[in-house]
Amino acid sequence: MSVYYINSYDIVNIEEFKKYGPLVAPLLCKYGAEVLVADTEALSIEGQARQMNAIIKFPSEKSALDCYSDPEYTEIKKIRINSTTNCTMLLAKEKI
Repeated sequence: MSVYYINSYDIVNIEEFKKYGPLVAPLLCKYGAEVLVADTEALSIEGQARQMNAIIKFPSEKSALDCYSDPEYTEIKKIRINSTTNCTMLLAKEKI
């Protein structure tokens, strides 16, 4: 069953953050992930939108958690953590 990482955060250091995408993309491919949404101009219908909003589809919960726990991502994640604030990351399961 597919699962989705739903991420939202504010970018506070754009130059540092620009390093994140090119490094994380190959890792996402390794785990069969697909970036469905990566939007810095989302329209807030209710509440306050964050600057970056992303939805990433993984083929299974195991692949999503394995990607997040991958030692390579541990290093890449430092870029996101150090260049963003107000991060929320959820893992949602697809309903059939």
